Amino acid sequence: MDKNQKKFYPDYLFEILLVCLFALEGVLIISYIFPPVTGSPVDFSRNFLPRPEWYFLALYQMFKYFPGPLAFLGVAVIPAAILFLIFALPFLEKTHSRRLRDRKFSALVAAVLLVSAVVLTVLSYF
Repeated sequence: MDKNQKKFYPDYLFEILLVCLFALEGVLIISYIFPPVTGSPVDFSRNFLPRPEWYFLALYQMFKYFPGPLAFLGVAVIPAAILFLIFALPFLEKTHSRRLRDRKFSALVAAVLLVSAVVLTVLSYF
């Protein structure tokens, strides 16, 4: 090995760790100078209705339709069956074509699932 060549351990490893340490210090200093804005303080005298993010609103609506002991069915079993159907659609089609107009069954099922997800999401706002 040439005298001018550096070894990974300990030479380059030390340099990498030093750069990581400086980057961490920089992030900590910036986060101390510019603290995050958390919004207004909590008012405990008002009612609070927790709502999930937009991508869980369809499941939230399903949770409303299956209350109590049936919640597991509406929030876990039915969405898992829908996911299984989505993954099984290519195997259920008999055609070898890749065109959408030749795969009418898959297109219909996908459209129904998409429309139902959108409808459930919109209904969860009411």
